[in-house]
Amino acid sequence: MPIDPASLPYRPCVGVMLLNSRHDVWVGRRVNSPNQGHLSNFWQMPQGGIDEGEAPTAAALRELYEETGVRSATILAESTEWYPYDLPPELLGNLWGGKFRGQMQRWFAVRFTGDDDEINLEPPGHPREFVAWRWAPMADLPRLIVPFKRDVYTRVIAEFSHLAAD
Repeated sequence: MPIDPASLPYRPCVGVMLLNSRHDVWVGRRVNSPNQGHLSNFWQMPQGGIDEGEAPTAAALRELYEETGVRSATILAESTEWYPYDLPPELLGNLWGGKFRGQMQRWFAVRFTGDDDEINLEPPGHPREFVAWRWAPMADLPRLIVPFKRDVYTRVIAEFSHLAAD
């Protein structure tokens, strides 16, 4: 029996737009996993779930460290709203134990104040989530991301684009 997405809640989540001094954005290519093989050709910004009782700001900095090893960062802005996205049918029921229809994300723009050699895709005590990383112009993000997240990325870019202006 197929899962009715409308019967499932969204997973509370944060996303981080990490900007370097040139206003480029950090993106990583996900580790290829059995239920996400087709996603390995796409790039994304750091993101992850909010733990029970955790503030979104704390979750953003925690997820940033767990996925990139970055601690040298300053929060510049928080999105004014939560951005939802739905999983495509082929992923529904396969991610997050099949408990969620997608994610409801609060986004943070964060300035990277360290050097690139601080970036570590496998920080101690955390599983590797990315196989590669690079800096990309903010305008390139929608074409780099998986199709089902493009609307969210477009909206996040619109909200934070002033941070990339000189």
